[in-house]
Amino acid sequence: MSDYIFKRASTAEEKQAVYRLNYRTFVEEIPQHTPNSGQVLVDPFDHENTYMIALKEQNLIGMVAVRSNRPFSLDRKLDNLDSYLPPHRNLCELRLLSVEPAHRNGAVFKGLMYEVLKYADEQAYDLAIISGTVRQLKLYRNLGFEPFGPLVGQGEAIFQPMYLTRDTFLARLREMPVAQEQANQGGLPLNFLPGPVSIKPRVQHAFVAPPVSHRSSGFKNRIRKIKQRLYELTGAKSAEILLGSGTLANDAIAWQLKQLGEPGLVLTGGEFGDRLVDHARRAGLEIRVVPMDPGAGSQGAFFGSLLAQHPQARWLWTVHCETSTGAMVDLSMLRSLCNDAGVKLCVDAISTFGIMPVDLRDIYFASAVSGKAVGGYPGLAMVFYSHPLQTARYGIPRYLDLSLYAENEGVPFTHSSNLVEALDEALANYPGAGDFDQLKSRAVWLRSELTKMGCEIVSPQESTSPAVVTIALPPGINSEKFGDDLAENGCLLSYQSGYLVAKNRVQICLMSSVRRKNLQQLLGHMRTHMRVLH
Repeated sequence: MSDYIFKRASTAEEKQAVYRLNYRTFVEEIPQHTPNSGQVLVDPFDHENTYMIALKEQNLIGMVAVRSNRPFSLDRKLDNLDSYLPPHRNLCELRLLSVEPAHRNGAVFKGLMYEVLKYADEQAYDLAIISGTVRQLKLYRNLGFEPFGPLVGQGEAIFQPMYLTRDTFLARLREMPVAQEQANQGGLPLNFLPGPVSIKPRVQHAFVAPPVSHRSSGFKNRIRKIKQRLYELTGAKSAEILLGSGTLANDAIAWQLKQLGEPGLVLTGGEFGDRLVDHARRAGLEIRVVPMDPGAGSQGAFFGSLLAQHPQARWLWTVHCETSTGAMVDLSMLRSLCNDAGVKLCVDAISTFGIMPVDLRDIYFASAVSGKAVGGYPGLAMVFYSHPLQTARYGIPRYLDLSLYAENEGVPFTHSSNLVEALDEALANYPGAGDFDQLKSRAVWLRSELTKMGCEIVSPQESTSPAVVTIALPPGINSEKFGDDLAENGCLLSYQSGYLVAKNRVQICLMSSVRRKNLQQLLGHMRTHMRVLH
């Protein structure tokens, strides 16, 4: 099936295409209005309508209009319309749902309704009504619409009033999961975010299993199974899985370092290195903050000199991939230097675990999460370590005390079996080194195409994660406007974080499973919007 693009109509050309499709459907196919020589039909509520449209090769092939101003068209056809409807807070009307005959498949209708859902969430609509043509009642029912009241209309233009709740549509959407490589065909946006990533159907199904007790033997066996898989993937000797985000994992590491009572070094080259500094200071660690640029000169010379200049430092904490730029530290080289100097190496591997092979042997502590490239849902934090933990009952906050996890089979407190089941399924389908080679190839190609477009890429390819491409937009293009426009076209970039907004940057992240054709689609939209915004 060819790719479809789903978005809101935003240009004069798209509006004209809407009027032409409106004519073909509601004059020529369904004789509801009088023919005219111009072969366009402008809706009486056009100035109030927001149009969701479907495009194929830039041609409009489907549409639906949303409006919320009363009276609705159904108000004119049914007395006491609200008496037919379930309880609701904010009502909208869907009108002019139309798809070209050659494209009348579930994917197009579903895609249009997904766009409606996003808009409804923005406007806080919780119920939608529609006059559904009796020719497509089965399709409406499949999407979750419920009929109500008598038929309306006359002649060949007969319609069934129907309503759709947000919860019902979401339930139907979950029953028809769409893999990322087919995402925009089904209306789901293409995901170029650093997280959350697109969730594969098997992982979705695992997540919605009935919850089980975190005290049950089955749950503890699941934790043991996941840990064993983590050891196989990373070479780490031990790991704990906490219910929380990467921030929690790094807090846990900071408080473990506090037990050492020794000074250390914290490297920073951007937003996430700065956050490590904040973790360390909040825990009261004795630190020396070291600015660095992984792409400038030899990392070996830099780190060798750094360790020689600070012989008193007994540990070093760094981000493996500085997500704000994509810049990476050579972990293998740094580990060797730290081992030679007797320095304990700690690593924030949140944006590399699951993306590429990450060797955590001999790493003192490392953090990772479930909600990035490994493909699980956000909500689980992982702390890897390579040494016995010291019991520190009163020197560390209870929830951050990793020794409690180690002493209680990894489950000292309430845990989420749903998140754990999803992570287990994600790890079971982890692709391995071959997929990483494909990722590198796609990243090289993407950078080449962006350079041809005149984009300024922030970090050099040789010292940057292939999964993070950071683009500095020229002053004439506002990054927030650019990102909003791409989102309207079904392409989700990273652009809303404060550190990106401040520098007018956007990021294309390849942490979800995206193919080259998805990148080609993205680049096409980028070219269009760069021309418009310039």
